[in-house]
Amino acid sequence: MARIAGVNIPTNKRVIIALTYIHGIGPTSAKAIADKLGIDHTRRVQDLSDAEVLSIRETIDAEYMVEGDLRRETAMNIKRLMDLRSYRGLRHRAKLPVRGQRTHTNARTRKGKAKPIAGKKK
Repeated sequence: MARIAGVNIPTNKRVIIALTYIHGIGPTSAKAIADKLGIDHTRRVQDLSDAEVLSIRETIDAEYMVEGDLRRETAMNIKRLMDLRSYRGLRHRAKLPVRGQRTHTNARTRKGKAKPIAGKKK
């Protein structure tokens, strides 16, 4: 099992798919990494040599912000908005949708399970 950026990537999957298991690398980034290193898109992780795995690891470390660093930066950006008391920060703090979606109905994913209100029958 190959370990890249602190993540055990599955060995029986294609390289492009396996790289997307790393937080911060999607299909487009995975294809760009494979193209840069000259790795065929149809090859599987188990077929890669140790040198190729090492080159993938070095490329990701040098050019991409992934896993813990990316999560930390995202959390710091949200915390900054909350500290500034911007509109978006207030929405984050209240655990409401941030990007203008309606909340009269829907928004259950963000607001959580519906709580019944006593005496509200209309």
